[in-house]
Amino acid sequence: MKPKAILFDLDGTLLNSAPDFVWVINLMLKQRTLPPITFEHIKQQVSDGASAMIEAAFDSPLDGLEHEDLKREFLQGYAKALNAESHLYDGINELLRLLDENSIPWGIVTNKPSIYAQAILQHFNLYQRCATLVCPEHVEKPKPDPQGLIICTNKLSIAPQNCWYIGDHERDVKAGNAADMTTVACTYGYLKQTDNAQLWEANHVVDTPTALLTLIKTQL
Repeated sequence: MKPKAILFDLDGTLLNSAPDFVWVINLMLKQRTLPPITFEHIKQQVSDGASAMIEAAFDSPLDGLEHEDLKREFLQGYAKALNAESHLYDGINELLRLLDENSIPWGIVTNKPSIYAQAILQHFNLYQRCATLVCPEHVEKPKPDPQGLIICTNKLSIAPQNCWYIGDHERDVKAGNAADMTTVACTYGYLKQTDNAQLWEANHVVDTPTALLTLIKTQL
């Protein structure tokens, strides 16, 4: 069935944001004369948020005061480094243009706070084109709860069954399935080595943004 709307996760699905995270963390490490961390190591922590990245880089317990200080410093640094090295994945601009040309509204449901998400979308000239944006501040229950997805479909006046949700984490697929949407798992995103997207019960699994573009083309 042709989708009447498509919703996306942001980091690891539309946007490769890990380079900026790596840049900020390595600056923090350098200031403490500690060795740098690799892109691949941080990439596996991105989906779990700032706390997970700090824990991985500094071996800092999640419940420690030092961890909270490091997290605060990291977020302040990230706010200054937004879009320094981040970029949309190859093919995403073409995909979003395809949706616009076919009058298919698209939106974003992300666990990234709106202060960052809005600035990023504005930087890439996507904020005005995005039909709906849901961030953690807009929901009582984050993904994998489907609340954010339902908020979007209500705003768009489109039944969830006529909508797709696309993301790179199992919680994205769980949220989409719980909302009764068609789900797509993107393995090119921020998966851990132990993740197996084939077990997430998504309707489709794609390995590259190009494959995602091809999949959607076949449905329009």
